[in-house]
Amino acid sequence: MSFAGRTWLFDLDNTLHNATPHIFPHINRSMRQYIERHLGVDESEATRIRQDYWIRYGATLRGLMRHHGTDPKHFLWETHQFPDLRRMLDFEKPMLHALRKLPGKKILFSNAPRHYTDAILEITGLDRCFSATYSVENLRFQPKPMLAGFRTLLRAEHLDPKRCTMVEDSLPNLISAKKLGMKTVWVSTSLRQSPFVDIKIKSVLQLPERCGRL
Repeated sequence: MSFAGRTWLFDLDNTLHNATPHIFPHINRSMRQYIERHLGVDESEATRIRQDYWIRYGATLRGLMRHHGTDPKHFLWETHQFPDLRRMLDFEKPMLHALRKLPGKKILFSNAPRHYTDAILEITGLDRCFSATYSVENLRFQPKPMLAGFRTLLRAEHLDPKRCTMVEDSLPNLISAKKLGMKTVWVSTSLRQSPFVDIKIKSVLQLPERCGRL
């Protein structure tokens, strides 16, 4: 199969930019404070709830919706406000060139909310690299690794999963992609290996030279 006929599905946070130093700590703190306010618990219990739901469901939001009836739009808006997103971003500009070198269609597939993904794409210039963006709202608040979210995107874009490649930093999300028949690229610096991963790279900057192994 030629790569021109392949569709690339890209995660955003910690795949196309480094969210670990500034953005994730801010989001985690905002989520903890939201849980404290709306569930009436202390800081340690809010932290436990946030982490527990993230581990169990792949996203804290899913646990809050399931067990507490949390309004997803309100939660996502409140927890993704940034004093200076441009300053907090850790993005390598050569990423734009690496993406342009990849033949085929490219779609952004993120568990983050639309107002946040749009802001990141605009600040970095990544908006010019993708033909479509799927945020958690487009997935009917059924985020990765839930198969329902993957199927929503595949149906909407009329895609055959066997002609798709998922590029992700999260192994559970890649396991779901592989179960659907996709090729998988794990962006990770860990030493761990997985039978659900076709190729493993430390950065998307390496993808153009490594994609032949797919």
